[in-house]
Amino acid sequence: MATTVTTPTQGRRKTPTRHEGPAGRRPRPNWLGAILGIVWLVIVIVPVYWIVITSFKTQANYYAMNPLKPPPEPTFANYQLVIHSGFPRYFLNSVIVTAGTIVPAVLVSFMAAYAIVRGAGRTLRVMNGIFLGGLAIPLQATIIPVYLIIIRLHLYDTLLAMILPSIAFAIPLSVLVLTNFVRDVPRELFESMRVDGASEWTTLWRLAFPLTRPALVTVAIYNGLAVWNAFLLPLILTQSTEKRTLPLAVWSFQSQYGVNVPAVLASVVLTTLPILILYAFGRRQLVSGLTAGFSK
Repeated sequence: MATTVTTPTQGRRKTPTRHEGPAGRRPRPNWLGAILGIVWLVIVIVPVYWIVITSFKTQANYYAMNPLKPPPEPTFANYQLVIHSGFPRYFLNSVIVTAGTIVPAVLVSFMAAYAIVRGAGRTLRVMNGIFLGGLAIPLQATIIPVYLIIIRLHLYDTLLAMILPSIAFAIPLSVLVLTNFVRDVPRELFESMRVDGASEWTTLWRLAFPLTRPALVTVAIYNGLAVWNAFLLPLILTQSTEKRTLPLAVWSFQSQYGVNVPAVLASVVLTTLPILILYAFGRRQLVSGLTAGFSK
């Protein structure tokens, strides 16, 4: 009787390569997606390119040259004009307001998220409902009550007048993200810390805080962008030039140098650079925190 011998290579199923689909067939190229991606890239890149090259042009070159043509002799005169117009003071005000908002907002949100996840009781459920309800309240709807409260507290035209409302509006979304992230931490880790005799305070800072670092960076960057670019609160709650932040400074440059478009665009570039640097350092943590925080 004849027997059939099967070699290991004959019995093994072929593993699809990186360029092949699950059935071993090469996937069809997505030309429509590629074209839409290129169109989107052009729409995003061209305005940024125009802003950067225009900020290095003179007034004469701006009106005489092709808008998309680089200047033959780039000049830093527009940047010098912006810096000598009080830009360092506006930059420092924005840094103080952003840092003064982010640090307390992230810490309070983190401790609230830990209490909601690890605690029990009606009070914590009510608190969680209040935080979630804050997501539905727009800033524009509260601007008049906020203005009256700041006046009663004698904080008008101060940096603290911008910091306090910004903290209140940053907490709801931060609590939502951090709560979802803390729930993903295995319960066995908390129980191990409890068996070792650790208190809730020790577990909070030595276990939960390091494990939720991607989510903390995520909410810090997200809220930092919102506060850095905020325009309504500084416009309503401040009046003097010394308390202006960068968005108001760009607005004032537009009024002061209404015909000097390169100077206005130079102020836009200087305003955007700190945010780009912050995003470059925290990009990996930001993506990790977003994907993990909304995994459930």
